[in-house]
Amino acid sequence: MMSGLRTPLLGLAGLLLWLCVPPWAEGGKLLVVPVEGSHWLSMLNVLQELHARGHQTVVLTPDVSIYVKGEEYFTLTPYATSYTQEEFQDLFRRHNEMIFQRLHFLKIILENKENLKNAARFYHQLCSELLHNKSLIRHLNDSSFDVVLTDPMIPCGALLAKYLSVPTVFFLNAIPCELDFEATQCPHPSSYIPRLATKNSDHMTFLQRVKNMLYPLGMKYFCHISYDPYESLASELFQREVSLVDILSHASVWLFREDFVLDYPRPIMPNMVFIGGINCANRKPLSQVVWLPIFHQCLEYKLI
Repeated sequence: MMSGLRTPLLGLAGLLLWLCVPPWAEGGKLLVVPVEGSHWLSMLNVLQELHARGHQTVVLTPDVSIYVKGEEYFTLTPYATSYTQEEFQDLFRRHNEMIFQRLHFLKIILENKENLKNAARFYHQLCSELLHNKSLIRHLNDSSFDVVLTDPMIPCGALLAKYLSVPTVFFLNAIPCELDFEATQCPHPSSYIPRLATKNSDHMTFLQRVKNMLYPLGMKYFCHISYDPYESLASELFQREVSLVDILSHASVWLFREDFVLDYPRPIMPNMVFIGGINCANRKPLSQVVWLPIFHQCLEYKLI
């Protein structure tokens, strides 16, 4: 039993050591498949550090984007899509307006079904156009990447990595539908692990625990329209039945931009690494105008 566990753990340790080798060692080749918006902006510091350590980084992105732009510390590789820049900007604006509504998460989903469908259709179409671009896939295969870095919130990067048979590192804050727990086979007891967006704490009353158990039922519609198309796309590519959990379980390491200072304790698996605060290296002091509302909110949620 112990010898069976030792092999994957040694492989995981080797992958992490490879990412942290000193700059005088031979660098590796990294393929990055980003997700637009804050997901991408959170990743930039990591790419800068990998470049400083001698690694070659290629960022694969559709030719319509808002924040994903070329930088000196990576090579930008755009691929052609059927959408225009104006269509993408309009969809991105409407999606942001929906996300920042001051409503309950489930109410946002129910009142914005069309926006959710349009966003899901858009990202799925981009992924389909990428994976059916035979010349690009051939080029990526020939490039012999050592690892794929991606955010599984949009699982196209995870699907591409599995298709190319390249090890994957996930870089994320959270993923809905409890997919991180399922893909890593991590325990997730409803009795004390608050579900995403429930606003429950890890000390729940009986009714809050009931809510915690029923909450995933309300998320099923969101999960269905957001992620089911990727299962169909994967099944088409691999010519067999493939679930989203199969795709995400391909990841070697999950890097969570969380920590147990702001987030409640929860079970974790050996390939889950918490890197909360990684984007605070260039921190600046908060003004009182910004700090006071945050302080009062922390008091409200009993965080301090």
